Formats: sequence, C-alpha cells, structure tokens
Amino acid sequence: MKEIIAPVSKEALLAELTPDKLMRKTNKGDNEIYIITHQDSPNVMLEIGRVREITFRDAGGGMGDEVDIDEYDTCADPYKQLIVWDPQAMEIIGGYRYILCKDVPIDENGIVHLATTHLFNFSEKFIKEYLPYTLELGRSFVQPHYQSSKAGAKALFALDNLWDGLGALIVDHPEMKYFFGKVTMYTHFHTQARNLIMFFFQKYFKDHENLVTPIRPMDLGINIQEMEKIFNGGSYKEDYKILSQKVREFGENIPPLINSYMNLSPSMKTFGTVINDHFGDVEETGIILTISDIYEAKKDRHIETYLRTKESLDWPLPE
Repeated sequence: MKEIIAPVSKEALLAELTPDKLMRKTNKGDNEIYIITHQDSPNVMLEIGRVREITFRDAGGGMGDEVDIDEYDTCADPYKQLIVWDPQAMEIIGGYRYILCKDVPIDENGIVHLATTHLFNFSEKFIKEYLPYTLELGRSFVQPHYQSSKAGAKALFALDNLWDGLGALIVDHPEMKYFFGKVTMYTHFHTQARNLIMFFFQKYFKDHENLVTPIRPMDLGINIQEMEKIFNGGSYKEDYKILSQKVREFGENIPPLINSYMNLSPSMKTFGTVINDHFGDVEETGIILTISDIYEAKKDRHIETYLRTKESLDWPLPE
C-alpha cells in the first residue's frame, strides 16, 4: 500500500469549480453538483482520486496507490466525474464517474472499452440493443467524514445528493434508457449475510436472458434449499423485511447503495458476482436499471425538481 497524497489546496479546487461546470444545487443539504473531467479540471480530478482511495481503503478495497485514478479517468475520451461539493467546508462529499456507452469505442474483436470489460462478458444483444441507450456508472463513493453522523445534515443527505445528480443526468440525456454498473461487497462483510443478499438478488432481480455474464463467476456457496426456507414471505415486500432482519442478525446492514438500488426500480437486473483483483479483491455484482421503471416518488424527488429549477432559472448546463 502506498501512502495517499496530501489534500489538494482549496484554492486550486475553487479555481477549477467554475460556474460552467455546475450542474445543479442539491435538494437537501445546501450542496452543489459539478461535472468535470481530468482534462478540464486536473486538480479536482486529483482530489477525487485522493478521496476515493481514502474511502475505498477505509471500506476494505482500493487500488493501493497514492490516488484512485486509472486509464478510464485520464484517457482521450474519459469518464466524466460527477461530484457533490460542500461549499461551506470546500470539500468533495462524494461522487460517481460515468460515460455514455454510445460514445465508447469497440475494437476489431468486439471488445467494448468500458471499465467493466475485464469483469463481464457482454452478449451481442446487450451490445446492440442496450449499450447505445446505456449510461455506465462507476466508482460511487461518499467519503468517510460524510458517512458519520458527526457531519450532521451533510452526512444525512449525502447519498440523496448523489441521486440528485443522477436525476439531472436523466433529464440532460433523455435518450438514455438504462443505468449500468456494479455494486460492491467488501471482504469483511459477514459471508452468510452476503449470501442472503445474493440469494435475494437471484430470486427477485435475476437476468434470465444472459445479457451480461461474469468472466470468472464467483462461487458463492449458497445453500439454495436453506435460503428458500428463509425467504418464505410470499412477496417482495415481505421477503425484503426478512432479508433486512436476517442481515442484522449477523451484525450487518444491507449496504446503503445496494439498498437504494433495490428500492429504486422493480425491474432491476443483476448479472452475477466476480472478485475484482484490481481493487482489493472486493466482490462486485453487475446490475442494470431501466430508467422508465424508476418509482414515481423517486422521479419526483430527483428528476422533477431539477426540471422545475431549469425552467424557472434557465440553469446553465455543463457540456
């Protein structure tokens, strides 16, 4: 493990977080959402890499380098970085990186140049019928300070602020139909609690078309018969209650991001689980969400508010 770099100066960050990169204000917490790239904001990118590495190491993953920055952040056509910025503390609260998959090159062997390519196989149907309308999300994080109740309202609304950003992406890219990415389980998470979550995925969110499959699928060692006896609620709602209760019995909680995705859309699909040996041997499960199926309450909270703000203020949008 290399030592993580010192914080980038506030002055350098503020110099790059210019109004043209401001996407929106958040609904809660009085924070701001910016979109930047390595090319237009190298200092902000460096700070993102620093904070990401701190966050992922703290959780049991990470690259082990001075910063968490890779070729997908710095290539000629890089992933864009969506960040939540705390203007009072002048700190990055959290973020995502994303790319419109229609803009991603496919080589002569049919390999798509995405950050998930080394983990998953994409079917021809997925490449032709899904990718042109898909927005890939990755490297989701909320830095440790803002995961603590000591940070007050800023921490309480951190994840909600990220969803504000995703809601704005939906508005600004209406041709996009899907969010694609991964959810992460860390090695310290109780194995049996993890298996409960993975079985729940298989029961309610299984991909029956083999649109995306793991290159090296992880053998989870799940006892199917035992799990079927546990999840006997007869409905998603009742089985979800069982899942939450059983996971807590092992001293864990359903990870917040996984919990958010499961309660965002009834048509989420999961694509199996792999070990990411480039990222601290974390366990990663591929997922896809159909944007049109997002629950109305979520749409109103994160999408409609942005539309109303745009209409009333004629908000300048980042490219």
